[in-house]
Amino acid sequence: MTDACCAPGRGPARERSIPAPVPARRANAGGGMAAIPGGPFLMGGEDPDGWAADGEGPVREVTLSPFLIDPVCVTNAKFATFVKTTGYRTDAERYGWSFVFQHFADPRHVIDGTVPGAPWWVAVAGADWRRPEGPGSDVTSRQNHPVVHVSWNDAAAYAAWAGKRLPTEAEWEMAARGGLVQARYPWGDELTPRGRHRCNIWQGTFPRSNTGADGYVGTAPVKSFAPNGYGLYNTSGNVWEWCLDRWSTDWHVAESALTRVDPQGPPAGEARVIRGGSYMCHDSYCNRYRVAARTGNTPDSSTGHSGFRCALSL
Repeated sequence: MTDACCAPGRGPARERSIPAPVPARRANAGGGMAAIPGGPFLMGGEDPDGWAADGEGPVREVTLSPFLIDPVCVTNAKFATFVKTTGYRTDAERYGWSFVFQHFADPRHVIDGTVPGAPWWVAVAGADWRRPEGPGSDVTSRQNHPVVHVSWNDAAAYAAWAGKRLPTEAEWEMAARGGLVQARYPWGDELTPRGRHRCNIWQGTFPRSNTGADGYVGTAPVKSFAPNGYGLYNTSGNVWEWCLDRWSTDWHVAESALTRVDPQGPPAGEARVIRGGSYMCHDSYCNRYRVAARTGNTPDSSTGHSGFRCALSL
């Protein structure tokens, strides 16, 4: 299974069927999206500091058709429009709770129990996309921050309403690389070139103290830091991003057209892929903010550091 430090899950997977994109919205869905040229690229990584057990490698050539992808994650403001228009209820709202980082949680609303191996995660009653830290919190001042506490089910529902879809894992990685070949990060191989922070990750000693040296201790606005070569923002850090694919650590090892040309992941599996890392990643514990890094979570799970962006076929 996946690593609970990055992606605590609710338990047995409960996946809803993916709704079909709304035709009326699809006609104008591509406005403002970044155009990715497609073609071959080197996917995956074999970084000595990577997580081989996650299936980061082997490095292989994958060929993609051209596609469009959102330059930023879906914001609280945009998700609110979706909810207002459709009356949609997220999985966190249906369950009545979601996972919150312990330092952000009000102890009065913490449900008994902690995540095995990751005690910094607590289940908070009433935590959802409107109330990221639970009752008493809100997103009034975070309209341009990525929406969080959204499950894969929720992300797929929004994407369909918008006339789009979630990106495949291969599309996400190609776009996140920004045209660079096998660089560790979307901007190159150095984490802080010339001493400048380029992403929102943990600064300090995890999980005890976050100095916020990069400017943030939780989520950051979606256009924080410089974009990559394709115009995408925050593909390293800030929030984990849901992808279309089911999770596997070895499906992609097979040499076949299914894994090398417009791959969409294995046909079965309980979890779905998430990419990019989050504001909670730190190289002392989890350096999954590298472009090749990956993990997954069950499709009905939600956390205070998971969001998504959408894609569209050309």
